[in-house]
Amino acid sequence: MKLLLHVLTLFLILSSATAQDEPFPCATDQINSELFHKHPELQSGIINATKKLEKFTQEYIQRAPHERGTGTYIIPVVFHVIHDYGEGNISNAQIHDAVRLVNQQYRHLIPDSADIVNEFKSLAADTEIEIRLAQLDPDGNCTSGITRTYSSLTNIGDHQVKDLIQWPSDKYLNVYVCNAAAGLAGHALLPGAADTIPKWDGIVMQHTYIGSIGTSNHFKRTVLSHEIGHFLNLQHIWGGNNVPDFYYLPVAEAGNCAHDDGVADTPLTVGWQSCSLSGTSCGTLDMVQNYMDYSYCSLLFTEGQKQRMHAALNSSVANRNNLWSPSNLLATGVAEGVNHLCQTEIDASQRVICAGESITFTDLSFHGITNRTWTFQGGDISTSTDSSISVVFNTPGSYDVSLSVSNGVNSIDSLYSNFVYVLDHQPTVSNVIENFEDNTVFEEQWYPSLSSNPTKFERINYGKTSFHSIYVDNFNGAQAGKYALESKPFNASQFTEFAINFDIAYAKMSTSINENIQIQLSKDCGKSWSTIRQISLNSNYSLESDDEFFPEHDSLWINIERTFSVGSYNINNLMVRLLFNANSGNNLFIDNINISDIGELGLETELASNKIKVFPNPANNQLTIVKQDQLINGQLQLYDVLGKSVFSTIVSNKKSYSIDLSMFSEGTYFLNYMPYDSKSEHTIQKVIIAR
Repeated sequence: MKLLLHVLTLFLILSSATAQDEPFPCATDQINSELFHKHPELQSGIINATKKLEKFTQEYIQRAPHERGTGTYIIPVVFHVIHDYGEGNISNAQIHDAVRLVNQQYRHLIPDSADIVNEFKSLAADTEIEIRLAQLDPDGNCTSGITRTYSSLTNIGDHQVKDLIQWPSDKYLNVYVCNAAAGLAGHALLPGAADTIPKWDGIVMQHTYIGSIGTSNHFKRTVLSHEIGHFLNLQHIWGGNNVPDFYYLPVAEAGNCAHDDGVADTPLTVGWQSCSLSGTSCGTLDMVQNYMDYSYCSLLFTEGQKQRMHAALNSSVANRNNLWSPSNLLATGVAEGVNHLCQTEIDASQRVICAGESITFTDLSFHGITNRTWTFQGGDISTSTDSSISVVFNTPGSYDVSLSVSNGVNSIDSLYSNFVYVLDHQPTVSNVIENFEDNTVFEEQWYPSLSSNPTKFERINYGKTSFHSIYVDNFNGAQAGKYALESKPFNASQFTEFAINFDIAYAKMSTSINENIQIQLSKDCGKSWSTIRQISLNSNYSLESDDEFFPEHDSLWINIERTFSVGSYNINNLMVRLLFNANSGNNLFIDNINISDIGELGLETELASNKIKVFPNPANNQLTIVKQDQLINGQLQLYDVLGKSVFSTIVSNKKSYSIDLSMFSEGTYFLNYMPYDSKSEHTIQKVIIAR
């Protein structure tokens, strides 16, 4: 048996169950070797801690069973979700599922344990190890055992994320959930390295390998158990690096038969990246189903691996022996029979639906809930005491949800205002015309973003020939992310060709890259979106500023128009979304959105003030229209912001024409000029009435 060491241990499995011939990219041992040799000041500490633990492990294994202690080892765990407000900000439910699966696998309670090959069934062990989400944080405050931190480091997922937040590693197993994990599925430090570099102790996981639901799947369900194995001093089943040379052993290399993982009852193997149950790479049957292999059909830890993990939990190396101590279980709130009720929390299958659809609500309150009472405003079920319930909402509007919970001693009442948005699935409005001047109209045509990102589109006192627009504070806000403006449904069933027209003001940062606006459509009340156009901001704009940008002049605005065949989107409840994909850029402003059938308002051309001129604008009681270099011959129509015609007249052979505005209220209107000459283009001019 050789002394083996990984400074950084990383798990390689395939990226999906349907692509089993394409392994997940991994540079596990290369990274380990580079880390070791780049930090010679750490080498002696790592080697000494590893030797100390190995000596203790061999002594521990030689003890009589009754001398090793009995009972289950409970490890308090905290999940730190490091995210950029995207899909990596996974749900609590996905984390709870991961905890459930780890405990099933470590306690050998998996439903498919009967599928273990006969030769190894007798070796499959209940490791008597469980993880529990912490109920108390390091300051003694009640917690769900889940933290959430915004950082662009989520897209790197190396040791830097541990500098963002770390609970004491002698009290908690810190698991970091990121968009990326240094290009891998996950990585963890063995105790010898963690003892030397305690600030790096913990496990980093790519979010798509957490549990089996949400962004993960059943195929990836064993990755976290593999990484916890490394945390508890298990090597890969084919062995690992030797000290001091610290060369690496790539999986599936023939030379691996000369190496060992330090566990007597795991047969020698070269390691597998596929589920070859009859493999005999080193002359005997390989234990391909072991959690510490790279196969994707893992089902067991052995008795020898159990003893090795127990030895790590009883050693002072990296303070693993304090994790499960009775005093620490009390301090972290996970002692048996102790529950700290501190917060209600609800999960909804969706929060935006069309009238007549249902939402499934689940109580995720913590901790120790024994009874609850739901109250649903606007639902077909007004109250319930179930932990999970499906409710139908038949009438458009926004509705509150209330939840009262109790643990038999204490209780908490919570109101979630405007938690549910029910959209009209048969709207009568057939376009969207929005200039953001009237906040009531704005709220009638759009619904607020339900993203957890605190930076959202908001109304501001800048506009294109007007007083207001909406903008994203992309300068001071979370400097990367997705920001959505979503319309309520409108009736596009009679559309033949679509036009979307809006003004934007934007200045790119010198360091910003790949910022864009996507125009998206939804046919199912926002459950799914299809991108029909993408507008690259960086490539289309010459204005550049590293100072915070505001459109102080109308000349800083640019008009954008996109047309397309309506295709399958000629439905009666179409939704449009403008999705801003930001990447450390500057502020973005949007104004004068017009979404209509081309035939309705003549939107096949840009808003061209050089075709007709209107003045004054803003106007008070009179508006004058002039056609440059020609006579006005055609129809003039004035529309309000909802697309309703409020004025129409035919003008023939006039150099100018004036409209009496005294009968109209203040606000924004659109003047549409439709010339007699069919070869001439329709034009639209925005008009502001202000008194």
